[in-house]
Formats: sequence, structure tokens, C-alpha cells
Amino acid sequence: MSRKAVQYRSDYRAPAFTIDQLDLHFDLSEQATEVRGLMRVRRQASGALHLHGEQLQLKHLKIDGQVLASDRYEVSDTELRIDDVPDAFELEIVTVVNPSANSALEGLYLSGGAFCTQCEAEGFRRIMYYLDRPDVLAVFTTTVVADAQRYPFLLANGNLIKEGQLDDGRHFATWHDPHPKPSYLFALVAGDFDRIEDHYTTIEGRKVKLEIFVDKGNAQRAEYAMGALKRSMQWDEQRFGLAYDLDRYMIVAVDFFNMGAMENKGLNIFNSKYVLASQETATDWDFIHVESVIGHEYFHNWTGNRITCRDWFQLSLKEGLTVFRDQEFSADLGSRAVHRIDAIRVMRSHQFNEDASPMAHPIRPDKVQEMNNFYTVTVYNKGAEVIRMLHTLLGEQGFQAGMRLYRERHDGQAVTCEDFVAALEDANQSDLSQFRRWYSQAGTPEVTITQKYDAATETLEVHLRQQTPATPGQTAKQAVVIPILLSAYSQQGERIELQGEPNVVRHESGSQLLVFDSAEMTVSFSNVKTQPVLAWLENFSAPVKLEQPISVEELAVLLGHAEQEVTRWEAAQRIFITLLRHAVAQSAQVKLSELERRALQQVLEADLDPALVAMILTPPSAEELLEYYPSAIPLAAIELATRSLEYQLAVQLQQPLAECFQRLQPKDDDLSARAMAERALKNRCLRLLAAAQPENFNDVVEQQALRQGNMTQQHAALEIAVHQQLPCKTAVLAEFAKQWQSTPLVMDKWFAVQASAVHEHTVSDVERLLEHEAFNLRNPNRVYSLLATFARNSLRFHQQDGAGYQLLQRIITQLNTLNPQVAARLITPFLQYKRFDETRCANMQKVLEELKEIPQLATDLEEKINLALGI
Repeated sequence: MSRKAVQYRSDYRAPAFTIDQLDLHFDLSEQATEVRGLMRVRRQASGALHLHGEQLQLKHLKIDGQVLASDRYEVSDTELRIDDVPDAFELEIVTVVNPSANSALEGLYLSGGAFCTQCEAEGFRRIMYYLDRPDVLAVFTTTVVADAQRYPFLLANGNLIKEGQLDDGRHFATWHDPHPKPSYLFALVAGDFDRIEDHYTTIEGRKVKLEIFVDKGNAQRAEYAMGALKRSMQWDEQRFGLAYDLDRYMIVAVDFFNMGAMENKGLNIFNSKYVLASQETATDWDFIHVESVIGHEYFHNWTGNRITCRDWFQLSLKEGLTVFRDQEFSADLGSRAVHRIDAIRVMRSHQFNEDASPMAHPIRPDKVQEMNNFYTVTVYNKGAEVIRMLHTLLGEQGFQAGMRLYRERHDGQAVTCEDFVAALEDANQSDLSQFRRWYSQAGTPEVTITQKYDAATETLEVHLRQQTPATPGQTAKQAVVIPILLSAYSQQGERIELQGEPNVVRHESGSQLLVFDSAEMTVSFSNVKTQPVLAWLENFSAPVKLEQPISVEELAVLLGHAEQEVTRWEAAQRIFITLLRHAVAQSAQVKLSELERRALQQVLEADLDPALVAMILTPPSAEELLEYYPSAIPLAAIELATRSLEYQLAVQLQQPLAECFQRLQPKDDDLSARAMAERALKNRCLRLLAAAQPENFNDVVEQQALRQGNMTQQHAALEIAVHQQLPCKTAVLAEFAKQWQSTPLVMDKWFAVQASAVHEHTVSDVERLLEHEAFNLRNPNRVYSLLATFARNSLRFHQQDGAGYQLLQRIITQLNTLNPQVAARLITPFLQYKRFDETRCANMQKVLEELKEIPQLATDLEEKINLALGI
């Protein structure tokens, strides 16, 4: 396997040639698909023509209709080079590929008997020799030919312009996409599916045909996705003024797919888990994620497709912006607080962890060896937080003005993150030069706040300090712009408007805004009649770690009275974190005080969104707690503390929990936001009640786990039975598997529930499940459900004897050749081995060193291993 060279953003050069038009012809065959490409090539600078290509058989090569002699070109493992070419010419290339042998699921491959493509980031080079880079935009016309009976649907990007039958039992379809696009957005699907159809009329009057293609028998489970698509189209028109621009919008759901979904122009290809959803087979969070991902890929039509990346270092240009947009979509249609909390937890449990690892990188990386490794929570989720900060600073009107200017300037172009920020800057006549550091600096800034109140002068003085720890390749950090939303309350919970500080202004969110843009800052507030309780960093207004002294009494005020719902949740989290860290320091069990118990009971009895209450009653996980220990992570103490906190909540809130559990009676067939929220709280109550009184709630859990008709209820009960080790565990696991053995997405849940259990025998359970007839190492969903879930189960994966390490090492070794992308994702928990105790550190280092010696080690793995080992 050839090694990829490290590439640097600073070395970017425009290509010597560009391609204006590409006509593709696919003659589909499982073992030998012939691909003919006719491209119009145009010189932009001096030099030879270098076309990317991997794992291709070159069959035919012509320039302007003349066959090229073999001494006029060179073919290597990674490219086709032609030294002597005209300034403008027509290049014809014929290649042959083997889709059935493509287990990496990049390029053209087979998924469940259907042909499918995945070309982002660099998969098109496995189909055709081409300038496979995002700054080469061409108009594509694609003809697909295949057996008519086996592959009745032939799909590609754009609008269908011609189709017909051939004499030999085959048929063809020709698609034309009028919008120039890079090769990573090319898509092709051929297969036999169930199809559901609908239409949507845009604000511009275009009637768009909507089609979703799913495996046979799954049409009913795609109805929710169709509704989500129409809601996405309407929301983008109403909030951003953006309308769809083709005559068709197609979605295809496949089981074998490395990513969640892909935004190919006009033909989105989805992992089936983000399309198929019914009350019987999908949880409420599944429905939420389906709607979010459907929206995300649709929103890419303008933020990613019509305007795309100049190079892959700019990936956050499209992904960070589009994640922000899909978060806003979900928040506008559902509970804004619940969706914001979900995003915050991802940042704290995953992105902060990445920032503290050898894989730390800015949202716009400076160097890369394997581009697949930078589809990260930093690029996506931190990228979205950076966009959110811009929105906070500019306000909704200012942000939308910047978006309009961005589209006007760059529609149809491949651009940079700098181009996006410049449009926001110019539209608002703002100086965002210092803000740009968020794009270039890695790591999580740490903000320390101290405050002093003088009752005699009625003044409040606050001192702020920021610093960002060193990350690989970046030791010196500069101060970044940190928008801090804050609110003040009296000790009785009444809102106080802070005055006298010109740097603090009223914000459209209802909070006040302080822009913290220096290493240190002191702000003073006058006419403060009483010592205030301050809520800092409301709505997680910046992706930073916050350190501030605050008492349990003050947190109780915020928990009971804060106007911002996210602030109430944050107050509960601060209470839990304080309790957990104290218990970990003492290697002791958590003790809940009467004040803390009473504050949480008041939340249970308050008239709040039930989903918010469920989140407030969910303490930080062990994975979130790891963030607070940069070295010698005390795993045993963390396990003791997290277990005991849940038990304390269960025992001390037992009566109000039981009353809440009995009071909530959501209907199983109700998909309203209120019903979802009530199910979330009811199931949270049941989990705690089962922890406090397993003997009294075993039967309740078993009955709910065996009841059919609502997967949210059934799955929650299955998880409680397994995680709490209730007597009914074995029976409900067996019955669940029997009921859902023919439904892959539901079986993924069955595998994940067992892999996430914090039991002494979890490793042996995972070993046993690897031999289960339903496990398939070639199916990314199944690998993620069992092995990625287990790898995130910190307390069991890192068990002292190293059995978890050995298990995952064996699987990564197998996936190195089968599917390097999936292998590289599984290696993540090994990368921070230096943060653990001496024994675990040595065991993980040994695993990395042995993995490095794998013959033909994939670049996806090599890059991460080298970074971790400091090579």
C-alpha cells in the first residue's frame, strides 16, 4: 500500500489544468464495471497533466480522438501523468473497476446488491482518472447502463434527460447536472428499491419531485424522512431565503455506508439509520436525528454544493456552517434548550477530549496526510460553535446580511474560510481580524473568572483571564475573541440588569453580552444593590472551559430561577461535577446534601419541559468526567463516584420520582414534542427507580421491554435491565433479539446496549457477540454499534488486565485491509494513552507500536498512530 505524503495548507497551488465538462458512461458489472469519461480540459498554468487515480485498470486513453501511445504517459499507483498536451483538448479515458471487491466503501461499491458510490473526500479517483480535488468544478452528464431486471432504478446527479431500453435486456438512464461541481459530489446508484414520491413547490414556483429509495419492504419507514425533507426545504426558505434549484431531489438509503450521509448534488446517499424510522423500530432520538441529518444534507445544497471548498483544509467552511444550520433547524422546530444541551454534551465529552489529544487541530487544519482523518468533531462541531459565536456577535440580522453577501460573491465557486469571514465582516462593517484566530488555533481556551462585590459602594468588580494550553505544533497561543453571555440574579432569584459597564450590552437572546478579547480583563458594574448570583457563559456562548467560584446555594438559585433553560441545566451539571470531583479526590461515594436534594426535587415538581427535567436529572457520564483529569486518570474512583451519585439521586428522590413516573402517560403513537419529552422523563424516572428498588421495578421494566409498538419505551427498558443487571436481563435480551433479528437497525441497538454496560464481564460479552450470527465486520453500522460503543465505554474498555485493548487491537488489524476508515475511527481511545496510569499507558503504547508494524498499514491508521507516538 503506497504511503501518502503530508500536505500543508500553506503549499496550496491552483491546478495547472481545470476540467469544464465531464461526460461519464457506466456499463455496470459486479466484478468489472467499465467507466468511460470524456472530459474537456483547459490549461491554467504551465506543467504536465497529473490526474489522480487509485486501484484502476486503464483500458483506453485518447486525446482529441487519437489513441495515445504508451510512451506518452505514465501510470503509477496514485496517478496518470501526461507531459505533452495542448492548452485545450478533449480527453477520453476508459477504466475498469471491481465494485464487489471494494470493502473500503470508497468509490463505486456494492451495498446489499445495489451499486453505490461514496466520493468524499477522495473516492472519485477510484472510479476514473481525474483532477480529484474540490477546486476543479465541471458540468457532469452521466449515463448509466445495467441489467433492467436486476437494477430497475438507475440514478445519478441532476435532472433525468433521457432513458430507454436496450436490445440485450439492459436499459439506460442519462442524467445532467447543470451546476458545476467537484468530483467529490458525484453520485451514482443502481438497484431495485421501494420508492416513495412527493413534491414540493419552492418560493420561486419550481415544482420539485421528491423521491426516497429504500430496501424492499421499508417504504413505510421512510415516510417520516420525506416529511423531514419538506420541513427542511420550507425552513431554509423562511430562515435563510434559500430555495432548491433542480427539478428532482432524491435520497437513497443503504446499509453499508461509512458515514451518516452524503450531500451529493440532487442525489443524497444516506446510511439507512438516518432515513428509516417508525414508532415500532426507532426511538424518539432516532426520529430527531433523522430529521437533523435530512436537514443537514439538504442545507448543504447552498453551503457546500453551490459554494464549495477550495481545498480540504477548508472543510469546516461547509461542515461547521451546515452543522450550525441543522442545529438551528432542529431548535426552531423543537425544544431549543434540549437541542442546545445535546450539542454542548457532544462538545464536552468528545471535542474537548480531541483538543487534549495528539489529534488536536484547528477547525481549519494546517497539515494532513489522510483527509478522512479530519472528518472530526473539531471540524464539524467546534466549527459550528465558531459559526454560532459569529452569530452571537453579529446578531440574526447581521449574520443573515453576511450570508447574503457570501452567496452573492461566491455562488458557483470553490472558496476558503477567509472568504466566508470576509463576507460577514464587510456586510456588517466589522473588524473580525482577531476572531480569525479561532480558525488557526487548536485547543480549548480556559477562562477563569473571579468576582468581588462591595456592598458599601454597591459595585461589582469582575476579573477575567483566558489561556489556551499548548497543543502539538502550537506552543504559543494568542488571546481569542470570546463572546460571553451572562445574566445576574438576586439571592431570591429575581433578575438584575447589570449597569455601568460599557463593554456589556443587552443581547437579543435576553442575556447580556460581554466580548472578552484580551488575555486579561477587568469589568466593573455600578448600582448593584445586592450581592448577585451570576450565570456566566449562558447557552455555552463559546467553546471554552469555565472556572469560577460559585457556591451550591448560588447554583440552587440558578437551577430554580434562571430565565434561560440551558442555564438551569448548567447549574445542575455544576452541582453534580462538584460532588463527583470531591468524591473522586477522596476515592469515596457521593453524598447528596439536603440543599441539593431539595433543589432537584423542586425541578421535578416544577412546570418545566419534561425533556429538560430529564436532562437535569442526568449527571455527567464517566466519559465527560475524564475531561477534568489530564493525567493519571483515576478510573476506579470515577466509577465509584458516578455509580454512587446515580444511586443517591434514586434513593433521595424516590418518592417524587415515583409520582412523576405515575403521572406521565404519553401515548405510544404520539410523535409530538410534548410526548417525546414525557417519554424521556418517564424513562429517566424508571431508570432511577430501578436503581433504588430493583426488586420492586424488575417486573415493570420487563413488561415495558417486552411491549411492542414503541421502540423508545422498549429500548429504554432493555437498557435499564442490562445496565442495572436486573433479574429479567437474560429474558428480555433473548426476546428482543428474537423479535428484531430481521431488522438490522434495531439489532444494532441490541448490540450497543450490551457493549455500553459497565459490568466486570462486558469485555467477555463483546467477545461473545463478535461470534454472533448477526455480527458482520464488513457492515460499518454493526461495527460502530458493538465496537465503537465498547471503545467509548471508558470504565470497561480500560479495565486493568488490558483485555479490552487486545480485543480492539485484533479488530483494527482485520479492518486495516477491509475498511481503513472504520479502523481509524476505532483507534481513537488509544491516542491519549499518556493520560492514564503507568500500567494502562504501557499496554496501550504496546498496542500502538504493534499496530504500526502491520504489513501494508493503511494511511488512515498510520497518521494517527504516528501522531500518538510522537513520530
